[in-house]
Amino acid sequence: MSDPSRAPDPDHVARAARDAAGRAARGRAQPEPSLGSRLGQIGILGWTIVLPTLAGLAIGRVLDRLFGTRVFFSAPLLMLGAAAGLWFAWKWMHRQDSSG
Repeated sequence: MSDPSRAPDPDHVARAARDAAGRAARGRAQPEPSLGSRLGQIGILGWTIVLPTLAGLAIGRVLDRLFGTRVFFSAPLLMLGAAAGLWFAWKWMHRQDSSG
């Protein structure tokens, strides 16, 4: 008791089938990374942010000791290091996205 005027368009069905087959082929060609690979990426991303932050803090502490200030250099260099680390992480993520 289906309405023949509401039959699916054969071109639409064929296009949907081709799209599904293409997605399946891409999935087989590029499988999901393993858990270990994902954890490694998270570790790299974390160190990409942490190391510039700690470097900014260390340089700030040296300058504060040298000039006898309290946190005059440490605070801004800590923030600059964190900002640089976030920027490096952002660039790394985009490189991973475009190469994957």
